[in-house]
Amino acid sequence: MYKQFIKKIASPIIIAFLVAVPNAMAAKIDIDQEIIIKANRQEGDLKNKIASYLDDVSITQGSLTILADVVQVLSQADNDNKVYIAKGNPAKFQQLLEDGSPINLQANEIRYEPALHTITISGKALLSQAGSEVSGSKITYNTQTEKLAAESNQNEAVVTILKPRKKNEKQK
Repeated sequence: MYKQFIKKIASPIIIAFLVAVPNAMAAKIDIDQEIIIKANRQEGDLKNKIASYLDDVSITQGSLTILADVVQVLSQADNDNKVYIAKGNPAKFQQLLEDGSPINLQANEIRYEPALHTITISGKALLSQAGSEVSGSKITYNTQTEKLAAESNQNEAVVTILKPRKKNEKQK
């Protein structure tokens, strides 16, 4: 099932955009906090190490919050790394940054890989920070390197809206 999804997003890309987002490093302390998952239903495939959380799913870890209709947690057999795949209309991800401001992501699908420090959002992807926005069909953000890549499908464009600084902010 996920192989088909990977093939789908590997289709030709018209526009690619790569920038570093200032002050966008996720709070380092979140990774050491406990993970709390709430959902109306839960299912598990123990043999394949897949836990599925269904209907009104909420995941919190420190300041990090994921809200979705469905979340699958894929565990790897040889280590403790996990991949979280959240789906919704839209699924939402929020985290406080080092400076205390929030970064908000929303899309049809959010793939969060804490061990790789990456968040990939796809399907009507939108990243908002400090009033500025980046939207496209797929956005990948690395919380360690503070880099983001936004892509668009054919006949679409990556859109970036930068919020101007207020006059009193410029003087500081």
